[in-house]
Amino acid sequence: MTLEQQLKQATVAIFKEQFGADITPDTVTINITKKEHEGDYTIVVFPLIKFSKQGPEQTAEALGNALKEKTGFIGSYNVIKGFLNLSLTDGYWLNRLQDISDNAQFGQLPLQTEKVVLEYCGPNTNKPLHIGHVRNMLLGFSMSEILKAAGYPVTKVNIYNDRGIAICQSMVAYRHFANGATPQSSGIKGDHFVGDWYVKFNQVAKEQMAELQNAPEDKDEAKKLTPIFKEAQETLLKWEAGDAETIALWEQMNAWVYEGFQQTFDMIGVDFQKDYYESQTYKMGKEIVDEGLQKGVFYQRKDGAIAVDLTADGLDEKVLLRPDGTSIYITQDLATAELRHEEFNMDKMIYVVANEQDYHFKVLKLALQKLGKEWAKGIYHLSYGLVESPTGRFKSREGKTADADDLIAEVLRIAEERTKELGKIEGFTEAQAQELYKTIGMGALKYLILRVNPYKKMIFNPEESIDFQGQTGPFIQYTHARIRAIMRKVGENTALTIPTGINLVDVERELLKQINEFENVVRSSAANYDPSEVANYVYTLAKTYNKFYHDVSVLNAENVKEKELRVALSNQTGLTIKKAMKLLGMDVPERM
Repeated sequence: MTLEQQLKQATVAIFKEQFGADITPDTVTINITKKEHEGDYTIVVFPLIKFSKQGPEQTAEALGNALKEKTGFIGSYNVIKGFLNLSLTDGYWLNRLQDISDNAQFGQLPLQTEKVVLEYCGPNTNKPLHIGHVRNMLLGFSMSEILKAAGYPVTKVNIYNDRGIAICQSMVAYRHFANGATPQSSGIKGDHFVGDWYVKFNQVAKEQMAELQNAPEDKDEAKKLTPIFKEAQETLLKWEAGDAETIALWEQMNAWVYEGFQQTFDMIGVDFQKDYYESQTYKMGKEIVDEGLQKGVFYQRKDGAIAVDLTADGLDEKVLLRPDGTSIYITQDLATAELRHEEFNMDKMIYVVANEQDYHFKVLKLALQKLGKEWAKGIYHLSYGLVESPTGRFKSREGKTADADDLIAEVLRIAEERTKELGKIEGFTEAQAQELYKTIGMGALKYLILRVNPYKKMIFNPEESIDFQGQTGPFIQYTHARIRAIMRKVGENTALTIPTGINLVDVERELLKQINEFENVVRSSAANYDPSEVANYVYTLAKTYNKFYHDVSVLNAENVKEKELRVALSNQTGLTIKKAMKLLGMDVPERM
């Protein structure tokens, strides 16, 4: 039972005994006491006065006195209007540190019954991964790790948008202009190679648009009239008809892309337990659309397209299948969702996709529910904000994409440069130094992205990520290395003892409180689908430790008990930092 649960249950009992009122634990709100006030935890009394029939200060005084007597671990309390601030005894905190130290699984919450399937990445095979995919992958991977720590069985999946008009555009450009070149012959990574032909297609289409007579003002409509676009449409129809030559080129170009993608996945450190391919689901999607048409859930428009009317649900009419019978994204998504339910029987299906697709996932969920799929109520769209450069939005169609590989290379370059400048590789071999640069660089990149609430738009500037001071990954990593240096001096095999009967100084108490909050943060981060809660927590923990390190002596403490306590606090802080950073997909160095 957590401290909050103990306090809530004790409050429920006190209200029954003293006020004759039946309240539930959910009625009791407990927060960490604000820094400007004395105390460890604060009970918000205002919601309780309707049960006590007394004023907020009288209620708080009565509750504080009773809690102090009833629990045995509240040393003192103070009342500020309708807030009851509780200070726990030093003995409680020392016992709590012992409990945490004895629990190798600290941070791992009890097993939950809800099964989760989490989809992230979802790249198109017509271009390389970009900064948006990086944010997606880091959010998806960290969210899956946080959910697992919160006790949920999680299956990580990816879907490749490996068919459709976009990949056909790359294929048409390759066919006309490549002269048989390959990634190997050109020395270009596979996904970049195919992406170059997507850019080439749009360049040619733009040139052909300029040559059109009486072209529509709408650029998208004008583009559809160009010869090269019409060829891409014909290629898509040939692909769906199973034309051997078209299929062979499609398979070859996708194979190049997958090889390139995997190299980036390995560098970033993400993985998937199951891959899905739209090319394998679109026919099933058409069958589901036909099922809905037969049931009268969907309808056929005059132009031949099949749609669903969601106006009664506050949306509008959404096309599910084009007039020419070709499928679109939602066609495949209907099928993929059905396949996942058949395979995993999940309770929750989380899609990590940018907020540009908010409407799409509302439609997907409603369409499946209208088909009678009860499990569709578990669909959740983790909608994240777009990533912009300091000069504006990244664009891929014009070849101005913030390429994921280039960004990673740039961050690693800055990490090496800054680490050398600060002299943090003394005594390292070249191999060890290179590993440190990667650890710091990837930690910097990941932390810069994950510290931002996913629902917010973010500005990405690699130069801001590599800083050994401030709210950055390297600052947290350096704090861990500092702790590990202390533990090496103590001796790795030395048994740690947590003393009793010792008075805590303020900074020791504050550090202990921060460590204690780890499981609550995991629980909250999982409930809110927000890795930034873990990211901000671990920064606060590292910052608190650095204050502790500067305010008191660890290895040269005045007496044995103080040294034992501070070594134990240091060790547990290091372990907690490492666990929290792992939830974010980051490594922490042993020394730097």
